[in-house]
Amino acid sequence: MPAQKTTKAKRPSNRYVIDVSAPADDKIFDVAAFEKFLHDRIKVAGRTNNLTEQVTISRDGNKAIIVEAKIDFSKRYLKYLTKKFLKKHNLRDWLRVVATTKDTYKLKYFNVSNPEEDASDDEEED
Repeated sequence: MPAQKTTKAKRPSNRYVIDVSAPADDKIFDVAAFEKFLHDRIKVAGRTNNLTEQVTISRDGNKAIIVEAKIDFSKRYLKYLTKKFLKKHNLRDWLRVVATTKDTYKLKYFNVSNPEEDASDDEEED
C-alpha cells in the first residue's frame, strides 16, 4: 500500500503595493499620512486597530506603500481605502487609482485638457 500524502492547509500570503511616486514627487501627497490612515482604517475580523502580525504596512521611501497580509485580504479593499483618503484630502479630482499589475495599484493624474485651449487650437488650424 502506498504511503498517503498529507497536505497542509496553505496560508494565504498577499503582498500588495500602492505606487504613490508621481504625486509624492510633486509634493501634493503625504505618504506618511497615508500610511497612518491605512494603519487606522484597515479592519481585521471586523475591527479596526486589530492588525497584530496578520497585516503589516510598510513604506518604501516616498515611492510606495506595501501591505502584506497573512490572511485573506482583498486588493479591492485597498483601492476603496485609497479613494477614501484621496477624497478626505481633496485630491480625488486630480488623482485616480489604477491597477497596473495583479498586485499593484498606481496613483495617476487625470488627463485634464483646457477646453478653451482646444477651441483656440481648432480656430488656428482653419
